[in-house]
Amino acid sequence: MSGATLPESAAATIAAWRQADQRLVFTNGCFDLLHPGHIDYLTRAAALGDKLIIGLNDDDSIRRLKGASRPINPLQDRITMLSALRAVDLVIPFAEDTPAQLIAAILPDLLVKGGDYTLDTIVGAREVQAAGGEVVVMPFLPGYSSSRLIERICAQS
Repeated sequence: MSGATLPESAAATIAAWRQADQRLVFTNGCFDLLHPGHIDYLTRAAALGDKLIIGLNDDDSIRRLKGASRPINPLQDRITMLSALRAVDLVIPFAEDTPAQLIAAILPDLLVKGGDYTLDTIVGAREVQAAGGEVVVMPFLPGYSSSRLIERICAQS
């Protein structure tokens, strides 16, 4: 995906939801190893609106962000797992380091990020607010992180 162009099927789906006056919630991340913290976060994010859209870092963008050993799970596996969750309505991969272009293309009603962010560090927050949307920083479920899970797995090897 280059620029702010959405895949055609995603654009059509989002347009239909807007036509039906659905409240669109957007979040993004790597979601490399799904754990209870992710499930809790996505379930609470979905409850804030009618449809939850996830911007999902592709494999190359994860390697740039987290190093050569990541991701653990390839993009298609992560799409499959996220799409199977009741809370998730649409998963859109992106190749850039941030979801800025994707957020600008969607302009969700609500942009949600986890508790390790502040309003001024959330990519796309200004654009969403300028379009009349809201930005929510949602606390994480304590004790869960993909990095911690990977460390635990490596320690047991």
